[in-house]
Amino acid sequence: MRRASLTLLLVAACGRGHTDRPVPLSALASARAYLDSAVATGAAPGAVLGVSIRGQHLYHATGVLGAGMPARPDSSTVYDLASLTKVVGLTTAVMLAVDADRLDLDAPATKYVPAFRGGGREAVTIRHLLTHTSGLPAFRLLYRETADRMSALALADTTALDTLPGARFVYSDLGAIVLTQAVEAAWGEPLDAILDRRVFAPLGMGATRFLPPADWLPRIAPTEQDPWRGRMIHGEVHDENAARLGGVSGHAGLFGSARDMLVFGDWLLAARAGHDSLPVALDPDIARRFTTRQDLPPGSSRALGWDTPSDMSSAGTLLSPRSFGHTGFTGTSIWLDPERDIVIVLLSNRVHPTRENGKWGPVRRNVADRVVQGLGTP
Repeated sequence: MRRASLTLLLVAACGRGHTDRPVPLSALASARAYLDSAVATGAAPGAVLGVSIRGQHLYHATGVLGAGMPARPDSSTVYDLASLTKVVGLTTAVMLAVDADRLDLDAPATKYVPAFRGGGREAVTIRHLLTHTSGLPAFRLLYRETADRMSALALADTTALDTLPGARFVYSDLGAIVLTQAVEAAWGEPLDAILDRRVFAPLGMGATRFLPPADWLPRIAPTEQDPWRGRMIHGEVHDENAARLGGVSGHAGLFGSARDMLVFGDWLLAARAGHDSLPVALDPDIARRFTTRQDLPPGSSRALGWDTPSDMSSAGTLLSPRSFGHTGFTGTSIWLDPERDIVIVLLSNRVHPTRENGKWGPVRRNVADRVVQGLGTP
């Protein structure tokens, strides 16, 4: 079935998209003008804003794909999603595994990843990994310390804990790498196969995958001139550790379009609300549990895998407290608000040609606020 048909099926099944008065693109006038200005002043070479309001999709694209590439982005342009991989990919695979009774949130991670033991690791649970409270450090240069995927995984699994599990929040790519191994063991197949077969294909997300093929290059936005690899990164994962892991990992590696991210967001809001006949079935209690702040440890903004609004977060100041979302290092973000029934996706390649460009942070917040202001009260 074609993606358009699948999208219509999803909207119909969700009961979303029904509105007597469709929202005009002019509702996003302030957000569009601001995004145009941000790109024009060098925050990123280009960007695509996608908004779903009760299932109706609105888009705005600005700038170019990259330096020396006059082509303009649009809703089908493919971006390196960076850490959106953690929620669109890894957390979704975990949710489905919990729903299928293949994974226990409170089981020790070593039950699924036997190499992850010793040094206090037996106390680390799947829940700890999802909330970034495992005690693992934030990062390690696996790509410099190892030569292949297996040795990189082994190093991640044996990295010493910084603190006791559950004691504090530390956003950890290493924890996501361990969690990737756990969910692959639960399903008995690699993460990319899990997601392709169980999520992306059923939802019609044909522009979302790990390891995009060469014929996608004309519609992929490039990322950075990478000193480690000695070339412009275009169509291969920007994150160096994900590259060492062969391009497929739960912490980074997914590529996708704004259109596909809105389809994904529509599905998750519908699953959370308990709508029937969705292309991918998910218990609404599980969907709500994963997207609700856990307060672990007290004061943390994290849900299970997802984040929730906090001071100076990319959610801005106007989304409801029940909102949840995530960002990606390359200049990507997604926020979903179940109270307003909206999804806000902002994709860019702000790291092109260098990650030293630090202008993008406030753009996410200001765009989110201007979108909510333009759409009015729920």
